[in-house]
Amino acid sequence: MGVLEELNETEITEFVLMGFAGQSKIRMGFATLMAFVYLVSILGNGLIIIVVVTDPRLHNPMYFFLCNLAIIDICLSTSAFPQSIVNCLVERPTMTFARCYTQMYVSVYLGATECFLLAVMAYDRYVAISKPLRYTIIMSWRVCILLSAVTLTVAFLFVIVPCVAKPARFCGHNKVDHFACELRALMKLVCSDMVMNQLTMYFTSSVTVLFPFAFILFSYLCIIVAILRIHSAGGRLKAFSTCGSHLVVVLIFYGISIATFIKPQSKDSQDADKIMYIINAGVVPMFNPLIYTLRNQEVKAALNRIREKKL
Repeated sequence: MGVLEELNETEITEFVLMGFAGQSKIRMGFATLMAFVYLVSILGNGLIIIVVVTDPRLHNPMYFFLCNLAIIDICLSTSAFPQSIVNCLVERPTMTFARCYTQMYVSVYLGATECFLLAVMAYDRYVAISKPLRYTIIMSWRVCILLSAVTLTVAFLFVIVPCVAKPARFCGHNKVDHFACELRALMKLVCSDMVMNQLTMYFTSSVTVLFPFAFILFSYLCIIVAILRIHSAGGRLKAFSTCGSHLVVVLIFYGISIATFIKPQSKDSQDADKIMYIINAGVVPMFNPLIYTLRNQEVKAALNRIREKKL
């Protein structure tokens, strides 16, 4: 009996994505929306990378991490949207087990990496405002590259390693109520110990979402204290403006991440999860470059310089 159960658990070779089965108009609408969001996200983040790389005045730690954020956002949108658009254009889309799991792992890994990177960016702003005279020494290029590598490594250790060490087991149910291989949708098909899986997911989510968010809040508390110590009103305004864009991105990203992964699962939340997936994987990466270009005077000045050179 045990051998038969083990065979059943390893039978699945593909998943059927039943996100909007029989609803062709909704599928076309979602495909159009995702194509638009993906295009804007790629163009916006690509523009940020070009501006930072080509303008020497932006070759400092703050824009180094902003460039890292843009690269992660491009990879996150690319890991999720092209395949999801294709799935929406097919009545009964299927994905192999390996391909589905790869998409899920890559998306979750990149999301976790962005969480840690935003925490590093908050630390960078804290050092810039509280220790301006030692900023270039503390945030040297060696330290910046090291912090960037740490975000990738820590996300890998907390997201990929636990999944590989104890992979989920399925018992023959392969119909996913989603148009993408999304973590929460796949976890509903797992037949192994659901309590342990839920605990593992909540622990991983807490480490990758809540802990960095708490660190960011603490960093900004210290930043506010440092800003209040600045005697010049102009200096305080400039300090606030350098942090404003990052703070807006943090609030949007973490608000959606907490709503997506920390909230309990329920059978009535499937459609909401699909919408949250689009927002998390595409809308947030789409808005990040807009927020930084609209609120950041240095980026806007760099864009103007590039435009004047072309003219």
